[in-house]
Amino acid sequence: MKTYLTEKYDVDQLAHVLDEIPIWSAPFGLKLLDCVEYKRGLTALDIGFGMGFPLTELAMRLGNTSTVYGIDPWKSGIERTRTKLETYRIGNVKIIEAAAESIPLDDTSIDLIVSNNGINNVQDMDRVLSECARVLKSGGQFVLTMNLDKTMFEFYDTLESILSELKLEQSIAALHRHIYEKRRPLDEVIDALRMAGFTIKDLEHDQFNYKFTDGTAMLHHFVMRMAFMDSWIKILPENRVEEIFDLLETRLNEQAARLGRLQLSVPWVVIDAVRD
Repeated sequence: MKTYLTEKYDVDQLAHVLDEIPIWSAPFGLKLLDCVEYKRGLTALDIGFGMGFPLTELAMRLGNTSTVYGIDPWKSGIERTRTKLETYRIGNVKIIEAAAESIPLDDTSIDLIVSNNGINNVQDMDRVLSECARVLKSGGQFVLTMNLDKTMFEFYDTLESILSELKLEQSIAALHRHIYEKRRPLDEVIDALRMAGFTIKDLEHDQFNYKFTDGTAMLHHFVMRMAFMDSWIKILPENRVEEIFDLLETRLNEQAARLGRLQLSVPWVVIDAVRD
């Protein structure tokens, strides 16, 4: 049995060593931080701050005249963030351990909301956007980033081709649902923002690429195993998982041999919106 199919991570223990995660989140977060309109005396909110990025950076950039709330349900991530706050001596952050579908803040109490690839990972995006509109003041800024539905299409197209060859139509449908649930089409997100009461000021598209020696290296990579592997396994028939990954690894390795590397594209967008 392949180790990447069987070895599981303890997410609570991972919180102590997860400095690798900003490799994924930093490209989004740096652009998000560039879009923020920095002013003294703001009350801000970071939705889905994970282990503290960009929460701690935003708090330091805004300075002690501002207060920055961070909301996230992940206990171990919160503990790691609190350690950072203490170590960096950041005193203007208030942590909320909760899901963003119900934000325990007063109506129109926030000047700025940011979310770095977090809104597209909540359980109920429409409800979260409604909550954002409720707590944000009229004219307040909302900056969010998200990777788009063509993320890692090189991998997903290869997997779908294999599933089609094996006539696993239910798994193909499950694959499409998986992509949609995690990465809704941009036009749907824009419509949802508008329905919630936001006007889009600016959209900026960008892309980064994950490059690997081959498919074997990619499938063993920490981020793939932690963030994606369980979801991929769940869409497959339990008794055919190893067979399918044998084929998948071989095909990805063949692609890498032809092209000189395996590259996975990660297209994304930063949305700069304002509360009506």
